[in-house]
Amino acid sequence: MAAVSTAISTMASKTKTKKKHFVAQKVKLFRASDPLLSVLMWGVNHSINELSHVQIPIMLMPDDFKAYSKIKVDNHLFNKENMPSHFKFKEYCPMVFRNLRERFGIDDQDFLNSLTRYSPLANDSQARSGARFHTSCDKRYIIKTITSEDVAEMHNILKKYHQFIVECHGNTLLPQFLGMYRLNVDGVETYMIVTRNVFSHRLSVYRKYDLKAKELPTYKDNDFINDGQKIYIDENNKKLFLEKLKKDVEFLAQLKLMDYSLLVGIHDVERAEQEEVESEDNDGEEEGESEGTHPVGTPPDSPGNTLNSTKPLPPGEFDPAIDVYGIKCHDNAPRKEVYFMAIIDILTHYDAKKKAAHAAKTVKHGAGAEISTVNPEQYSKRFLDFINNILT
Repeated sequence: MAAVSTAISTMASKTKTKKKHFVAQKVKLFRASDPLLSVLMWGVNHSINELSHVQIPIMLMPDDFKAYSKIKVDNHLFNKENMPSHFKFKEYCPMVFRNLRERFGIDDQDFLNSLTRYSPLANDSQARSGARFHTSCDKRYIIKTITSEDVAEMHNILKKYHQFIVECHGNTLLPQFLGMYRLNVDGVETYMIVTRNVFSHRLSVYRKYDLKAKELPTYKDNDFINDGQKIYIDENNKKLFLEKLKKDVEFLAQLKLMDYSLLVGIHDVERAEQEEVESEDNDGEEEGESEGTHPVGTPPDSPGNTLNSTKPLPPGEFDPAIDVYGIKCHDNAPRKEVYFMAIIDILTHYDAKKKAAHAAKTVKHGAGAEISTVNPEQYSKRFLDFINNILT
């Protein structure tokens, strides 16, 4: 508590605005500009509260991987300012995802606060599939829209994925899947999955790359190469990282999954320090002008501000229990950097890829055309070789 008080008082010293006292709302309204997000917040709150009354089993049973919980809500002239009057919410495999959250060191109440205390924030990133992203208000979790095919593939791999997470004790570069939901608003179904954020919840990422194992580099791979970017980590971290990566990629190959990529985010420590100094100077100049407003960002009494402030950290430092994908550069690196790296987009199955390639070639060359789609083993080898070459 002392650390929290110190952090809050430090914040308050910067501007008059930050001296204001904010009170958390006593009743959760789940108010968001997007009705879909309001329903998600309501549904996650409902789900976690329901789970809190269910005894934690000694072990998961086969039926847990087929289970779901769903609820239909019909309101008439009630709470219409905050919620759609009619919606449905479905959670897939609630016991399995609760177990996964536990194995990833995530407390359900913290998870609930992160996703429901304030509306998730729109994320500018867009997946190749056109999926939409949101970030929880404390920046710890990513909410991504997925397809019904992705949901089916998740069901196909979930049992083996869970077993893999158990065996590696949650120490993996794979996406940390934390919840999967179906929302129905105005008759339109939307599927969403929640994962841990690859990037830091407190250190800004200045450059990011999406690296794939293709014969021809993707546009973003070219960015990485043209920028002359390398990952400067010491031999011990490199060894641990590559061992983990190899196990993860072998697991994906066994499941015949491919087309995944390595998401890389780079935090420039010196640039962040300079921006912090400039920000403090600007705060001093604007102190008298911002009365009655609060800068856009994490709300003052959100979990992000409370939890993140419990342990003030110097520049370039991070909490490895929260920013689990972070690695510092080695001492001889040309710039002082922190890297955040993890595997993303793992739900493309080889058979689906092959069928898509066959359909495309049939349209272009006729039904007799041969296809030469790279298989998962070849893809995994290329991927490992490529990533090994960018580490130094």
